[in-house]
Parts: sequence; C-alpha cells; structure tokens
Amino acid sequence: MAHDDSFYRSLPLSPVARFVLGIIFVIFCEASSTMAQALPEDQLGQGLSISVWGPHAQCPGVAPLVAIEIDPDRYRFSVHYYEEDGFSDPLDIRQWQERTGHDLVFNAGLFRENYAYLGLLYGNGRSLGSKRHPTWLGLFVAEPGEDRSRRARVLDLTFDIFDEAEPSYREVAQSLMLLDRTGKIRVRQTGKRAHQTLVAEKSDGHLLVLKTTEAVSLYAIGACLRDTFPSLRQVMAMDGGSSSDVAVSSSLRHATSKMAGVHAWLPLLDGSSITHIGLPAVIGISPRREQNTTKAGSKGVR
Repeated sequence: MAHDDSFYRSLPLSPVARFVLGIIFVIFCEASSTMAQALPEDQLGQGLSISVWGPHAQCPGVAPLVAIEIDPDRYRFSVHYYEEDGFSDPLDIRQWQERTGHDLVFNAGLFRENYAYLGLLYGNGRSLGSKRHPTWLGLFVAEPGEDRSRRARVLDLTFDIFDEAEPSYREVAQSLMLLDRTGKIRVRQTGKRAHQTLVAEKSDGHLLVLKTTEAVSLYAIGACLRDTFPSLRQVMAMDGGSSSDVAVSSSLRHATSKMAGVHAWLPLLDGSSITHIGLPAVIGISPRREQNTTKAGSKGVR
C-alpha cells in the first residue's frame, strides 16, 4: 500500500513564518507581472541560491514557494536509502543532513508503509532494490557514467529511454511526472491539497527544487508553473504532505543570517514547529570536488 496519507496532510506554520508569508503576499499583489516571478535571491555558494517565488495573480490557489536553484556543473547529487547507508530505521530530514553532511537534502519520492521505495532508485551506480513503477513516469537522474552535456536532468519516461540493465546515470529516483515538455499537466484534478516538493529542469540546464509554503493541489501548482514560469522545461513531483521536506545545513543558514538584507526563506525552512517524519530515501547536494572552495558541512559525503 502506498504512503498515500503523505500527499494530503498539511503542516503547521510558526507565527514568524505566517508573518513573513503575509509580507510576501503584499509584495506580490502590488508587483507587476514581470516583477512577480521572484524575490531577490540569496547566493549560498557558487551555483546554489535560494529565493521565494511568488505566483502571478492568475494563480489564486497557490501561495509563494521556496525556490532552490542548483547548477549541476558546480554541485553533485547523491541518492541515499536508509538500509544502504547502514541505518536500521529511516532518518528524518535533519538527521539525514547531519549524517551525510550535504549542504542541502530533500525528500526523494514515494514509499510504502514498510518504507520500500516506490519506483526506480539508484545510488552510486547501484540499484537499491526497487522496481520501475509502471505509471509514474518522472525520473530524476544525475551523475552520468560518461561525459554528457548535463550532469542532472528530469527525464520523462513517456519520451525518454532509461536502460535499467546499463543505467547511464549513477543517481536515479522515480516519481510522478507533473508537467511535461509539451505543457501537459500529468496529474488529475482531484482537489486534494497538501504540501509538495517538486524538482524541475530549467531551459538553462539548472535544477530547481520547489517547496510549497502552504497546502496546494498538484494540478493547481502544475497549471500555475506552466502559465507563469516559462523557463521550466519539465517538472516532477516528489512525495508530499508530511513527507515533503527540505533541510539546509546549519553552517549555510548561519552564514546567510549574518548577511545584509531580508532572507524570506529562512523562517519558511526553519521547521521548528513541524514534526519531521522518517524518510527512507533522500537526495543530497554538495559542492563538486573540482571546485576550489571548501565549505563547512561537506565532509564525509560520497
């Protein structure tokens, strides 16, 4: 049985987060259509930035989202599964970040009540025991085995080929396809609302991790992204509800808090009032070793 309840449960926000959201709504209501797409971003590293993205006026049911932009040429992706990493039980998102040392960690996809992952899952070039899901056709892939033009992609198994016997990428996670390259929304309009984590591929090759700040239906957010975010090529939805989670390393959070300006995303990813559940699989990012910059919190990552 799929972990269905994770799609529909909404998470509480702290008073500070609600206050920040109120400010964001005012800003976006007054902004022009060209200015409403993004707030000033925080550059956490070369190739990693976080901002709060606000939908246009034609998306009344979609609250602002935390948007994390990642340059795959500067940051590598790693898929983790709790048993493969030697843990007896799934870790929550904060524990995953602390144990792996990644700069950023987010939930990898859907799973059963026994914590078996639903769909293809590969880490470090090895299958982690799960099988291809026949209808969930979104596929996050990263770290190609051979030199390729893009080091991380969102594939659509309706159009793209993935050979399980000879996988062309070392890190793989399968989940729901939300918005494809033709502009088609690939989920039904059910009206069910929950917090969501999305992974999108941009036309410039960057990856975008989107985290909702309020519960929303997948169909509504798919339509909103299609109509208001033209640089997105295609989007997949990871697990939602209580499983929708993102953690940023304490060193990056601390460094950002000391920078000038308003960092609207900080209270939205604080998570102090949220109960983090155990996640069997996560995806982490860390600076590539070929970069000259050495950052705190990146040690011990494969």
